Amino acid sequence: MGEDVVRRQLRVPNPLGLHARPAARLVKLANTFQCQLELIKDNLRVDAKSILQLMTLAADQGTVLLLEARGADAVEAADQIQKMIQELETTDTEPDTSEP
Repeated sequence: MGEDVVRRQLRVPNPLGLHARPAARLVKLANTFQCQLELIKDNLRVDAKSILQLMTLAADQGTVLLLEARGADAVEAADQIQKMIQELETTDTEPDTSEP
């Protein structure tokens, strides 16, 4: 008997897309959960707990992503990640211009 999969369709609202700062926030949040979390864009499936994999999505504003969560806390994880993505519309809208 396989695990149930929780799916959420997400649209990136941020004018700058899912750039480094919000991607890092998403990875940090994803890593607080035990379940397996993957984001899918077209035919590309990545681990939502990996910043490097997440950045390969090149998710611009309006990009539709499918979130799949598998495991004991999958529903809570999917809910929290969906909320975070929705909140990107009003946060992280300025590019990072700080010097390294």
